[in-house]
Amino acid sequence: MSEENEITKGERTRQAIVDAAYAVFVEKGYHAASMRQIAKQAGMAVGGIYNHFAGKEEIFSAVIQTRHPYKRILPLALAAEGEDIQTFVHNAGQAVVVELHDNPDFVNLLFIEMLEFQGKHMVDIFQDIYPQVLPLLQRFQSDNVRELPPMMLMRVFIGIFIAYYLTEISFGGVGIPALTEDAMRYFTDIFLYGVLER
Repeated sequence: MSEENEITKGERTRQAIVDAAYAVFVEKGYHAASMRQIAKQAGMAVGGIYNHFAGKEEIFSAVIQTRHPYKRILPLALAAEGEDIQTFVHNAGQAVVVELHDNPDFVNLLFIEMLEFQGKHMVDIFQDIYPQVLPLLQRFQSDNVRELPPMMLMRVFIGIFIAYYLTEISFGGVGIPALTEDAMRYFTDIFLYGVLER
């Protein structure tokens, strides 16, 4: 067997462990997940995992590096169409929300990172996603956009549409139309113009 095949097999095994760990973490959380559960999900012995990872935290780091929602939602937001800033923001926000809706595990992973790790991995994540942030910020370049710190603008943009998704989960089943009708339009409008009379 060539060295290349061995590396490929090792990479496949490592990826299988990361995939299995992702499934276990999003179901149980980090602290409740065990190496035994990850090994069972991966279809291997616990000892085999230690050939690829030093321990559970290193596995979680690999999971968060490869599966963090920002890695999926930023390219989708950037690819949104719109000739003007209003249309772009609406379409980008809609793309973010659809992706979160289609992948509810993303929110679980976000909460694990926030609650169980206090955002400790975000420094590494941000360094990885930063090249995608710059083109997204360039989409906001317009004569009538207020001068704001660009990174803060990105944070508010992502934050408001994650908040939209979370409140959609919370209030979607309440049955009060005023909470859900045209919600995306309102979130887009508030992002662009705030809540004060223009």
